[in-house]
Amino acid sequence: MSGIEDSRRLDMPAGSAPLAGHQVARIGFGAMQLPGPHVWGPPPDRDMALAVLRRAVELGVNHIDTAHYYGARVSNELIHAALHPYPEDLVLVSKVGAERDDQGGWIPAQRPEQLRAGVEANLQSLGVEQVDVVNLRFLDDGQAPPDQRVDMESQLAEMASLRDEGKIGGIGVSNVTIDQLRRALPIGIACVQNAYSLLDRSGEPLLDLCREHDLAWVPYFPLGSAFPGVAKVTEHPAVVAAAAALCATPAQVGLAWLLAHDPHILVIPGTSSLAHLAENIAAASVHLDPRTMNVLSGLAVPPG
Repeated sequence: MSGIEDSRRLDMPAGSAPLAGHQVARIGFGAMQLPGPHVWGPPPDRDMALAVLRRAVELGVNHIDTAHYYGARVSNELIHAALHPYPEDLVLVSKVGAERDDQGGWIPAQRPEQLRAGVEANLQSLGVEQVDVVNLRFLDDGQAPPDQRVDMESQLAEMASLRDEGKIGGIGVSNVTIDQLRRALPIGIACVQNAYSLLDRSGEPLLDLCREHDLAWVPYFPLGSAFPGVAKVTEHPAVVAAAAALCATPAQVGLAWLLAHDPHILVIPGTSSLAHLAENIAAASVHLDPRTMNVLSGLAVPPG
């Protein structure tokens, strides 16, 4: 636990930002870590998972990112059990474009009828008539098997139909290239979810485009990842040094840099721990002076 306290709600320096017509606190909560290992099966401690969700809302979180296929169905079921009936200002964001097999493997689900089924499954498991935002996750080039090679326009058209029917409030896109984002803009996009952190600035051109069109940028892997080839922000010496100087944690410094870098950035750190939840939310109170920002911003060179 850092010296930065968490007793206040999120009327903190991080402030709020628009997301699909809602104002949300810029520190939200990602539900991916609530299910069991490898995002599969029930959590090791169900009561703790429920407590984390309730405490997040008590601390001012009003933006929760989830997916029906986390678990599968586990994260949505936990959110419903912990928080339903939902607070009026709570914005639930889910995603489609994947499913899980019987062993917990990740399989693509990109066809229009699969996207629709994914939205319907989210509506049922969350117990809502409309999901506030649904992100369409695109596959990397060459990753899709033949039966999943669906043109982008067909996928977006199905998402627009679901929005027109009132089943989703806004459309987000995830894992997109800048060309794909430009092609998606005409249908009306609420947010973009791509990998991004102070050590991975490869998405900077997309962030620039989000800034130009006033879209929320919601990075995944905001602190890096244990996956091979993904740098861990919390282990970089400059981040560790900054954290020590501020009596904060390296994770708080990594999140604080994102919040200070651009007002369009919303962060959704996930955890299954009450202590880590408090630390993540307290990142809103970590102030990075200009010199520290310059040092951290120079750790990775953005494209162009």
